[in-house]
Amino acid sequence: MQRFHQKLHLLFAVRKVPETLSDEVLGKMGAPPKGDAPEITPQELAEADGVLFGFPTRFGMMAAQMKAFFDATGGLWREQSLAGKPAGIFFSTGTQGGGQETTALTAVTQLTHHGMVFVPVGYTFGAKLFDMETVHGGSPYGAGTFAGDGSRLPSEVELEHAFHQGKYFAGIAKKLKTTSSA
Repeated sequence: MQRFHQKLHLLFAVRKVPETLSDEVLGKMGAPPKGDAPEITPQELAEADGVLFGFPTRFGMMAAQMKAFFDATGGLWREQSLAGKPAGIFFSTGTQGGGQETTALTAVTQLTHHGMVFVPVGYTFGAKLFDMETVHGGSPYGAGTFAGDGSRLPSEVELEHAFHQGKYFAGIAKKLKTTSSA
């Protein structure tokens, strides 16, 4: 069990995809500074037991930087290195109508071509997903938040949904790994 726990730590390591825009363009857009997370390489996907992809939504689909990263995984696709690996999705949008579900639906095509096993959170989060009293992102496809202009932090419900998704995903990944190594 301890060995698997160590693997889960690697499974949930935070990485970012390479930026595709120049600093000049990012400055003109008023883009926030990038975090300290190291950039991921396609090979790291092949080494993981499963992957939870998180990304912002741009016009109802994943940001171009994420799509460019998936485009760079052609070698993994050719070898089917990701086939059978569990994958999940979480996302952020600027507005309530910003496309959280369309982002998930368009991202699933990337996972499908790789033969990955899509692990949606479904309605396992329970009644909080149905709460109409508070503004919150997320759906049966995955946890989500409304970022607004970038100044809004995730709500308590959004953070709980994200934690639930991570725990749920880890349980599925563990079952798949145990079954495949038996």
